[in-house]
Amino acid sequence: MRAKKPEMAKAGASGVRGGAGEHDRYFVAVLPPGVIAQEVERIQQIFADHFASCGALRSPPHITLQPPFEWPAAEREWLEDCLLNFADKQPRFVVALSGFAAFPPRVIYIDVVANAALEALQISLAERFERVLGVVERSRSRRYVPHMTVAFRDLTQENFARAWPQFKDRPLSMEFAVHRLTLLMHGGGRWQVCKEFALQP
Repeated sequence: MRAKKPEMAKAGASGVRGGAGEHDRYFVAVLPPGVIAQEVERIQQIFADHFASCGALRSPPHITLQPPFEWPAAEREWLEDCLLNFADKQPRFVVALSGFAAFPPRVIYIDVVANAALEALQISLAERFERVLGVVERSRSRRYVPHMTVAFRDLTQENFARAWPQFKDRPLSMEFAVHRLTLLMHGGGRWQVCKEFALQP
């Protein structure tokens, strides 16, 4: 394990780590296993085909823990070390998905059943990123609402009004065990899995 570097100055409102050099864009999430991911992608494709909303297809299905932030390309190993040491101390848990919900007038998502373990994990991760890496989440003052997005941003208000009545009461129930955290990096116009970090056995 490398020696811990001195703590950075906190990032600004943009969540960008200061300093010169090339930066990459990342976020941290929980990803569902293959069968559930395929079902979520099928729903996302419905929104792409029928409601002209393709944005959610630019990343694997996920539940965000740490929203997008920028980090120096030359210091990626430090970022990965931080996540490795954090994840190794976190217990595994189960996530349940149930039905659909929305952030009107642009976002429709699969709802995540209230989960104390998931919420505690998100709070701990945000605190560690701020304390150790200097990455400050702008939305920390807002309540964390875990969700799995199926349409957002490019979903127009008109198409939201068409889609929401079709999905608001649609039944959906799935659950999966969370064994790892995933670091994703933006490149080539979409988010790609960069590295995974196992939770405590």
